[in-house]
Amino acid sequence: QLVESGGGLVQAAGSLRLSCSASGRTFKMSAMGWFRQAPGKEREFVAAIDFTGRDTYYSSSVEGRFTVSRDNAKNTLYLQLNGLRPEDTAVYYCASGRGPGTSVLLTTDPLSWGRGTQVTVSS
Repeated sequence: QLVESGGGLVQAAGSLRLSCSASGRTFKMSAMGWFRQAPGKEREFVAAIDFTGRDTYYSSSVEGRFTVSRDNAKNTLYLQLNGLRPEDTAVYYCASGRGPGTSVLLTTDPLSWGRGTQVTVSS
């Protein structure tokens, strides 16, 4: 089970930190990712991190502004959002991959999803 938290309303150029708490024993062995879905749009990939936390990958729209990290001791995934823009407004979902490397989140459907947390950026 994946449970996101940390969303909210923030002004443009502001920051937020999202967390995703995972239950179960597979977290430490799985790549994890963040996705988002804006109103009227399809869900899109945001960031991925491998099972060790050493390899990360970002969509071009967030690279340099967002940072994904994980704490395997706490079974928790994070997404630091800096330099937020109104176009970042969306529901953000965490997801677990079907393997240990970041590529699984780009090439296959995630194994499981959280319910999402709303991020709203005002101009």
